[in-house]
Amino acid sequence: MTDISLSHVSLTAALSILLSVAVAFLIHWMLYWVALRLVRRSKLEPTLLPAIYHPTRWLVVVLALGAGLKSIELGPRVSDIWAIGSRMIFALLVGWLILRGMSAAKTMVERGADISVEDNLKARRQRTKIGILYRIAQCIVGFLVIAMMLIAIPGVRTIGVTLMASAGLAGLAVGAAAQPALKNLIAGIQMAFSEPIRLDDVVIVEGEWGRIEEIKLTYVVVRIWDDRRMVVPVSYFLEKPFQNWTTKTSDLLGTVFFHVDPAADVGRIREVFVDAVKANSRWDGRVAILQVTEHRPEALELRGLLSARNAGIAFDLRCEVREAVMDFLRTQMPDALVRTRQRIEAGEGFTRLSDAAG
Repeated sequence: MTDISLSHVSLTAALSILLSVAVAFLIHWMLYWVALRLVRRSKLEPTLLPAIYHPTRWLVVVLALGAGLKSIELGPRVSDIWAIGSRMIFALLVGWLILRGMSAAKTMVERGADISVEDNLKARRQRTKIGILYRIAQCIVGFLVIAMMLIAIPGVRTIGVTLMASAGLAGLAVGAAAQPALKNLIAGIQMAFSEPIRLDDVVIVEGEWGRIEEIKLTYVVVRIWDDRRMVVPVSYFLEKPFQNWTTKTSDLLGTVFFHVDPAADVGRIREVFVDAVKANSRWDGRVAILQVTEHRPEALELRGLLSARNAGIAFDLRCEVREAVMDFLRTQMPDALVRTRQRIEAGEGFTRLSDAAG
């Protein structure tokens, strides 16, 4: 009779658990379906709902299991195991839900911040901030989830206080060993708000010209012009000087240098330079000027200034204008090109060769 009663209780418990799980799945599906219809009716992109679908489904199942098991007589050992396990699973699922929600929010911000357009300063600023803050939030959420899971275990929670009190020296050693990582982590938080660099910024770091390709939590990847990658600690951009060509705007002035004969017609060369700049579609219409910046016995140094929308276009514009002006000098004004001449001077009893530039 007792065995029959126990079997009846076990069957009832199993049916109660299965019914609770089935009702939980049904309720979750219905709520998800209604929410998805409302979002699509409002013509919004359903990014958040698919991201949190699985975490919320299992959260509802855990809550339903807890409600279903309340009506069942469990032994003390099973009750303790369920109490600890359900808290740990609940903390894990909540952490999963938060991470998925943050990932969806990050995706929505990145979709609204298009950095492929010409004037992308605001978009690059948004992407940089959300990227850094997202990685910081990941670390914080992960730490809190692990802490909550450990707190759910009474033995670990009791021993933890003693370990915290007696781990002073170990904490100092770990802190000293992790100082570079912590330094870069704090620098990353500071960079998210001070914004010395942003994604796709044009920078010169350690003498190398490149663009900011990735900003991680503790390091930055710079894509150099020849497709090499330079990995730089985040703290570098807060402690050492570097050049950022796109801090406020992507507009840039470029320079082109020419060395010509001191007797050359500078006015004519200036006209050719300005015409070459204005005829080029890469010029943004702001600056086109040629000046004499240096005079040496052998040559004049001419510096041409020109402007473009960004660094890449400015580089191409400089190359094309330089080529056009040098082609003009070679074909139309060959006397303006610098040449080295030799003069024979008669001395007393010997002949001396001296170099002179004209």
